[in-house]
Order: sequence, then C-alpha cells, then structure tokens
Amino acid sequence: MDKIDAKLIAILRNDGRASVSEMAAQAGVTRATVRSRLDRLIASGEIVGFTAVLKGDVREQPVRGVVLIAIEGKGADRIIAQLQGMPEALSIHTTNGRWDLVVEFGAETLADLDAVLRRIRLIDGVAASETNLYLSTRRNRRAGRAVATA
Repeated sequence: MDKIDAKLIAILRNDGRASVSEMAAQAGVTRATVRSRLDRLIASGEIVGFTAVLKGDVREQPVRGVVLIAIEGKGADRIIAQLQGMPEALSIHTTNGRWDLVVEFGAETLADLDAVLRRIRLIDGVAASETNLYLSTRRNRRAGRAVATA
C-alpha cells in the first residue's frame, strides 16, 4: 500500500459515501486510478468490506464501558462463544499482557450491568476481571459516528 492507497482509505473513512469523482479530486488522481486502486485493495483483502452505520448502532446506552478478563487454562474460544451470546457484549477483543480479553459492553442500568458482570464472573475459566465505565464518549463525526456524551 502506498501513499495514494492510504489517502483513498482515509477519504473513505472520513466519508464512506464519497463518489469516485470526489475521491479522485481529493487525492489528486484520475477516476480510473481510484477505481483500479479500490478494486486492487478489495481483491488483495486490504479492504474487507463496506458497511452502513444505522441509527440503532449508535444508540446511547446509559451504562457503557469495558470488562478486562483474565482466562485460566485453554478455554478462550469457549468463553468468547459464551460472551458472544450476551446482548450486552458489543465487541470482544483478544489481547496480550495481563488481560486476555477486552469486552466492550452496554447496559441500560447499573443493576443490568451488575447482572452482566455476575454472569461473566461465573463463566468457567474466567480467572479475574476488571471493569471500567465510560464517563463520556466523543466520537469522530467525520468517521460517520455521532458525538455522544454520557
């Protein structure tokens, strides 16, 4: 990937609906160049897909944050599968260091959060967890996300 490819990706991240003509003008290249480069980025797997962000995807859940999870043994896949079944788990990330998983969550109330945390801690193989609540969130409007504050 070179500077032109990086510029095209930056343009798409800023405005996923940018036309080929707009992208060409912003990148200082021809429309044919934009089309061929996008086709190549898709074919090579650099761009793995496109998506629409729906209003429901950015709805505000009053209680949001992350749960850091340490796993004992080799049950990561089983634990991840159980976490994926929880509607409050918005995303699950594997990581290195002290914590094995980072789970982003959203809940309606603190009581709901308490119930989710209790369910997580009862999963066989969860050795320890730490929860951090988001106090406020500022999302990049240019990335197609609304600014939300709690």
